[in-house]
Amino acid sequence: MEYIHKLGHITNLKRKSEQLNIALYEQTEFINVSPGFDDYRFIHQALPEIDLKDVNLSTVLFGKNLAAPIIISSMVGGNKEATHINRNLAQAAQNLGLAMGVGSQRCFIENPETSGTYRVRDIAPDILLFANLGAVQLNYGYTAKECQIVVESIGADALILHLNSLQEALQPDGNTNFAGLLDKIEGVCRELTVPVIIKEIGCGISEEVARKLAKIGVSGIDIAGAGGTCWSEIEKIRTSDKLGKRVAGTFCSWGIPTADSVIATSKAVPQLPIIASGGIRTGIDVAKAIALGADAAGIAKPLLKAADDSAKAVEDHLQEMMEVLKITMLCIGAFDIKKLKMSPFLRKL
Repeated sequence: MEYIHKLGHITNLKRKSEQLNIALYEQTEFINVSPGFDDYRFIHQALPEIDLKDVNLSTVLFGKNLAAPIIISSMVGGNKEATHINRNLAQAAQNLGLAMGVGSQRCFIENPETSGTYRVRDIAPDILLFANLGAVQLNYGYTAKECQIVVESIGADALILHLNSLQEALQPDGNTNFAGLLDKIEGVCRELTVPVIIKEIGCGISEEVARKLAKIGVSGIDIAGAGGTCWSEIEKIRTSDKLGKRVAGTFCSWGIPTADSVIATSKAVPQLPIIASGGIRTGIDVAKAIALGADAAGIAKPLLKAADDSAKAVEDHLQEMMEVLKITMLCIGAFDIKKLKMSPFLRKL
């Protein structure tokens, strides 16, 4: 049994390294699908009646103050490359007062020796930090106990349970039993000592799914819509099997565009915090996502490349996004995030 456990861990690490290298160096965008933000435009207000220096980006999310409604989305962990990437991301988040999630901690559960690849509290003691596990693992022996372990192992403020049915179906070694998962997620929400957030990984959350999640007690939803990194493209590149490549390629346009998912989810569950991720690239995208109904926006791939370089590169990229967000708010007369979310000046083209 111990041999099988270690073999599974080795396979998981190999997969993580392959996926990271593909995400960093290959073309992994969706084909013929955009996040949908280009379908919307703010109506410029030439007389905004506010001072740029008074525009306030701060917000509160899951009980913690953020300097801006921006989250460094969950990306890496477990493999050796993840340590410096996570620490660079965390240092930038700490310096700027933003939130961050780590990559799936399944590697840590399978081999606790990988814990250092996720730990960032020593350099980011104040940030809103999300732990992360695949929800489907609840059908493969994981319980609320493992969820609590990953939270405590990094001193997280909340847990992300991610949904990735398409990705798992395309992996030769994927975990594809998603039957009865809703009840098990409900059990985790009931037993865990921190908020539980459900996150897709690139196909979006529908109105119907959002309602189901709200009923079982999740504390928030990260819609992670289509239009950013396409995991079917990553799995197509990763596999050497010709049939597998053709099957994965069929799904290069699959998913709910991010903007559409934000609208549907915020309409279905207005009482829950909604995080918009999936193709967020600029501060204007962040502003549009919030004006459409999100409470914060998550950014992944642009920061992954920056974090592979340095914490300063991450910080520079985020500072640019924050400055663009601030100027966007000035130009529509929104002096804070609440006013931005209620803005009547976002129109569909």
